[in-house]
Order: sequence, then C-alpha cells, then structure tokens
Amino acid sequence: QALQLLQQLISIQSFSKEEDRTADLIEQTLQTHGVKTHRKLNNIWAWNKHFDANKPTILLNSHHDTVKPNSGYTRDPYDAKIEDGKLYGLGSNDAGGCLVSLIHVFLYYFDRADLKYNFCLATTAEEEISGVNGLELIIPDLGELSFGIVGEPTLMELAIAERGLMVLDCTSFGIAGHAAREEGDNAIYKALKDIEWFRNFRFPKESEVFGPIKMSVTIINAGSQHNVVPATCTFTVDVRVTDAYRNEEVLEIIREHVNCEVRPRSIRLKPSSIDKNHPFVQSGVALGRKTYGSPTTSDQSLLDIPSIKVGPGDSARSHSADEFIYVDEIGHGIELYIKMLDGIV
Repeated sequence: QALQLLQQLISIQSFSKEEDRTADLIEQTLQTHGVKTHRKLNNIWAWNKHFDANKPTILLNSHHDTVKPNSGYTRDPYDAKIEDGKLYGLGSNDAGGCLVSLIHVFLYYFDRADLKYNFCLATTAEEEISGVNGLELIIPDLGELSFGIVGEPTLMELAIAERGLMVLDCTSFGIAGHAAREEGDNAIYKALKDIEWFRNFRFPKESEVFGPIKMSVTIINAGSQHNVVPATCTFTVDVRVTDAYRNEEVLEIIREHVNCEVRPRSIRLKPSSIDKNHPFVQSGVALGRKTYGSPTTSDQSLLDIPSIKVGPGDSARSHSADEFIYVDEIGHGIELYIKMLDGIV
C-alpha cells in the first residue's frame, strides 16, 4: 500500500506552493482508512483514534512538495516505474519514501488503545523552499508535542542534531571622498576589520555533535568608480548555527563584536537536536542504527521540541537527475520505524 501510494504521489506534479493535488490524495487515503483529517492550505494532519490529552504526543512529519526536475533527467520524472528494484520518479527519495512510510506507521498504530503515547501525523507543504505556509503554519494547531520524528532520507540512520542557518546582510558605513586627496572615510577598510572578525571568531560553547559554529563571508559589494572613496560596503555572511546556541543568542553576540550594521534575513531556521540518551534514540541504537549530525536543513529547523531526522532513502540522491529509491528501503524503513517506536510506546 505504501509503495502504491508513493507511485501515485510521484505521478502528480507537486512543486512547492503547488501541492494541492497531492494534499487531496493524502487526505483521501487517510480518510479511506477511517482517519479524521484536518487541513490548512496544503497541509494535512491527524491524530490517532484513541487520542488521550493526558498522554504525551509524538509528531510524525514529512513533506509532499518537490523541487523542479533538473535538466539532467533522462526519464519522465512523473513516470513512477520500478526497474531492478528501484522506484524512479521526482520526489521518490526526497521525501516520498519517508512520507509514505510514516503514513503507514501512523496507520499501524492508529487503532491501538493501549499506547503510552499519542501520535500526530503531519504531512506538510513548502519544505523545499522553507516556506511559511508549510509545517510552520500548522504548528499552533498540533497541540502540545513531546518530540518529533522528521522523515528525510538518512538511510535510516539517526540524525540527532541539525545545523540552523542565518544569512546576515551587513553594511559598513564611511564617508565618500575623492581618491586622489585625503578625503572621506573608506567603508571597505571598515568592513575589512569586521570581515576578519567573522573569519577568526570562535564562540565559547561548542556542540558535542558539530563542534564550533561556522561563519563564512560569501559576498562583498562596494564602490561605484575607481576614483571615489566608497561610503558604504555591504557583505553577506552565511552562519551555520549549532545546537549549542539559539539563533537569537548568536545574533546578539555578533552585534556586540562588530561595528557594521547586521540585518538577518531570517532567524526561523533554528538548530535542532535530541538528547542521545532519549528513549527513541536508544531504541534505534539498540537496533544497530548510528547517530550523526546533519549538515542539511529541513522542517526540523521549525520545531521547538526535541526532534530527530530519520528515514528511508539516501540524502545523496535528493534533487538528483533520475531520482530513485530502492523498493526494499521503504519496507525496511517502515519495519525499523515500528521497531524503534515499539521500544517506547
């Protein structure tokens, strides 16, 4: 059933912000199994049949939007054919395999009345563009959550931490003047001091998983012509925040140390983590799963609860031409999800 659902999803174009038809299919599939669904835009969510407000709740989340197929495709990206044990198609690996696996894990537990936890399934939109009308939009509707399992292709290994991301637009101010005379105050020279700080500074706290926060100056712009001392110099900084800090803390420390104006494009994409001693992590480790820190960003960055990223498929195949997932990865993924959850629920 999971495989058939994935083939149907692949056959439907579902670029970010255009996921209405895959949302319809997911909604209909769940309702066919007797699940009461809730919908906001292209996000579908549901709770287990015997939901008990006195019990903690586990979030099962993955996304049904895709990127656009790249120019290297040699196959029809919407033709969900199985060849040599591989299911081909756009979104098969990122994150269709994870999505259908978590849907069927949810259905496996849906009717159980003897669970220690509730389950909340959230199949969401706009993950590929970090959009505001995806998971972030419905988090207030999901209620109190104990921890989250985010379905992304990890070869079913346990990503117990994920870096956050801040992009900073910085501006150093000087005074314009003629380059031939001792005039002006060169904004480039002012910027250089701050750029050197970004290059060399080490934050006091370091992540057990990732080590230090990484900051990289990636774009610089200044000047209008060769004989004019520039009054402004702008530069962009890519900041990969670890689970040792919150984005707001990092931003405050940066502003304390530099003289330029610092404007974050967003502080939404937070670092995330789960304690390596968490029962779900330990359940996975007992089954031979390895833990690691993920350098890529997902909807996990929008959660303020302990969360883990784990799912069938391989991140290296994401957004690739002729994307595929092995058929047995889906069955293996469902089996492992259930074995890990059985250890605690």
